[in-house]
Amino acid sequence: MNHSQIKETLLRNPDVKKEYENLAPIYEIQEEIIQLRISNGLSQKDLANMIGTKQSAISRLESGDYNPSIQFLTKLAHALGKECHIVFK
Repeated sequence: MNHSQIKETLLRNPDVKKEYENLAPIYEIQEEIIQLRISNGLSQKDLANMIGTKQSAISRLESGDYNPSIQFLTKLAHALGKECHIVFK
């Protein structure tokens, strides 16, 4: 069984599917930050230095081991030439 098949099987369970969907926003944020950092030619250390934090904080954020504050996300956005907006849908 490959990853896609396992994921499909697990998501048939309504409880698992709900939890997976609840995590979607943080996965989207992680993906966006990683893509912006890479497209700007920045290492995790470079980005950390730009916002006055440690490389390990960027690594934790990108790996999903850290739930960032809005202030932290705003600093990241500005360092990457973007704005941070929170939208409720």
